[in-house]
Amino acid sequence: MDNGQQEKLYAGARLRRLRRELGLSQAEFADTLGISASYLTLLERNQRPVTARVLLALAESHDVDVRAFAAESDRQTLSDLTEALGDPVLKGAELDQRDIRELADAHPRAAEAMARLFQAYREAQGNAAELASRLADGAASPAGSLLPLETVRDALDNAQNHFPQLEEAADALREAAHLDELGRTQGMHDYLRRQHGAAVRVYDDSVMGGTLRRFDFHARKLLLSELLSPAGKDFQTALTMVLLDCADVLDAVTARAALPDPVTARLLRANLAGYTAASLLMPYDDFHQAAEAAGYDAEALSHRFSVSYEQAAHRLTTLNRPTRRGIPFFLMRIDQAGNVTKRFGGGVIPFARSGGGCPRWPVHDAFRMPERTHTHHVELPDGSAYVSMTRVAARPLPGGGAALQAIVLGCEARHAGRLALKPSSGTPVGIGLTCRLCERTDCAQRAFPPLQRSLRIEPHTRPVAPFAFS
Repeated sequence: MDNGQQEKLYAGARLRRLRRELGLSQAEFADTLGISASYLTLLERNQRPVTARVLLALAESHDVDVRAFAAESDRQTLSDLTEALGDPVLKGAELDQRDIRELADAHPRAAEAMARLFQAYREAQGNAAELASRLADGAASPAGSLLPLETVRDALDNAQNHFPQLEEAADALREAAHLDELGRTQGMHDYLRRQHGAAVRVYDDSVMGGTLRRFDFHARKLLLSELLSPAGKDFQTALTMVLLDCADVLDAVTARAALPDPVTARLLRANLAGYTAASLLMPYDDFHQAAEAAGYDAEALSHRFSVSYEQAAHRLTTLNRPTRRGIPFFLMRIDQAGNVTKRFGGGVIPFARSGGGCPRWPVHDAFRMPERTHTHHVELPDGSAYVSMTRVAARPLPGGGAALQAIVLGCEARHAGRLALKPSSGTPVGIGLTCRLCERTDCAQRAFPPLQRSLRIEPHTRPVAPFAFS
C-alpha cells in the first residue's frame, strides 16, 4: 500500500506465458477475457495495469488462482537478480530490493535477460578457473558445463512443468496398449511384443554392465537390470514405449523451447520423455483425484499407483492443468553432500543458483531418520511461508548398495489445510535461500556474509552471527 492506495499490478509476462500455455492467439485470449486484442497487447507489454475485472475474468474463464497470479514479481527472477547485483563487478550500482522488484515488474524480459547474462558470466568464470587449474596440473581441458542443466530447469519452470501435448500422447499410448484392461505391467510387455516385436528380459548387474536399461534393436529386446525395483522396471518399460512411439511429439515440444545448443535440447528431450512415461503410469485425471483424496500424501500415492516415492512426488509438481489444478508444489532432490541434483517449481519458491542451502532448514534430518517423512514450516526473509515434506529415497548402485537422496516436496503455507501431513509447529522457522542472499543479522549458523553488505569488523564486540555486516 502507498498513500492509502493499492499498488498497480503489472503482469505482462505472466499474461503472455498463460496465453501461450493455453495455445491461444491474442485475439482468442482477449475474447475469453471480454477485452479487445489491442488492450491485451497493452497489458502484455506492461503499458496498462491488470485490473480487478481482468483478474476475475481469468479466474472464471481459465480457473486461474488469482491470489497467486497477483503475487509479486517472479520469485526466481528476483532471486537471480539479487545474486547478480551482489557480485563485486556491480557493487557500485547500489540497487536495493525495491529497484530490483521495479525492474522485474516493469521490464520482465530485460530482467530475465540480465539474470541469464549473469549466469553465463558466472559459468565462464568457473570454466576459466577450472581451465587454469587443469593447465597448471598438465590436464588438457576444462570440465563439462553445468549451464545446460540450469537452462533445462528454467525451461521446465517456464512451462510450470506441465505439457498438455505430452499428457495427450500418454493417454493415447495407454489406450493403444490397453493398459486399463490388461493391467499395467502385462499390458506394456504385450504392447512391446505386438507393436515392436520386442521382449522384456531382466538380467543381473554383471550382464548389464552397470546400466539399468538398454534397448537392443538388433535382438529386439528390452534389457532391464535386476537392481531395479518393480516400480523402477515399470517406469523404464514405460520410458522405452515413449521413446519408440512418441518421438514426434517429443521433438515438437523440444523445438518449441528454442534452446541454445543441441546438448541442452537433448537433455530437455530426455526430461520430457520421463515426464511422458510418468503420465503413462499416473494418468492426470486419476492422479489428481487420488491426490485430492489423499491430502497430497506422496507416500500414499506411491502405493496407490505402484510407483516410487520420488515418482509420485515428481508427478505432484505437474498438476498445473488450467481447468483442473492441484496444489502448486516445488521439489528438490538432495544428496548427502548437499548437492541439489534435481529441482522443479521456481515459480513457487525461488532457488539459489549456487552457494549451498540454509542450515536452518533441517532437510538433512531425513538422512538420520530415513524411515519417516519430516515436515517443516519455514519462512523466507520476504515473509513468504512454506510447508515442506522430506523423505529419503534409495537409488540402486551397480555392484550393490544404494545411494540415499532426500526428496523435498513443498508448497506455500496457505495450502497447509489441504495436506494430510502437517508440521508439528505452527510457528515458521526463518530461513534464507543461501547465506550469500540472506540478510538475517541474527543467524548463528551463517557461513558467509550477504553479497550486498560490507563486513563490519569490531574487535571488542562478538555478535550472535559469526559475521557482522552493515
